[in-house]
Amino acid sequence: MPPSILSAVLLVDGYNIIGAWPCLKKTRDRDGLEAARWELVEAMTNYSAFRGYETQIVFDAQYHNASSNKEIITELLSIHFTDFGQTADTYIEKVCASLRPHITPSQVSRVIVATSDRAQQLTVQGYGAEWLSAQQLCGEVEATVCRMRQKYQPRKQSKSRFLASAIDAKARQRLAELRMGLP
Repeated sequence: MPPSILSAVLLVDGYNIIGAWPCLKKTRDRDGLEAARWELVEAMTNYSAFRGYETQIVFDAQYHNASSNKEIITELLSIHFTDFGQTADTYIEKVCASLRPHITPSQVSRVIVATSDRAQQLTVQGYGAEWLSAQQLCGEVEATVCRMRQKYQPRKQSKSRFLASAIDAKARQRLAELRMGLP
């Protein structure tokens, strides 16, 4: 049963996203699948925190040597490795089916599935879930990073309209010396 009032549950088909995002493909090809997984986890950690989405990144067991497990990364982000022989698609469909009765403004307002697998998109829509393509998710993650920078980056505000007030005292002193012809 989902916790009370979540803005959204985001289910991410991990390997589908890794195969679709150029930066993750490059990491996978250069440093291996594990590095690409953690790069995706890092990106989704920030995105989930900023958006307030409960996010589950789902990976097929075929590329992982352990039985099914769940790793909790943050309060809003977890990683799920499926059982051997179970696909991420099947896992995501089961979660969508279990959440369908809870998609109400008082419980879970939205269930979103991120995948570029067209058959999966149609299936999850049948359960009342929304879908994002890998490219759409990439764009949203990048836009969120930009919004986070704007929101949390301190802005330098000049106290005056003069350029000299925007630079530090040592630089101002040196400019004054140069103006007076001092070495």
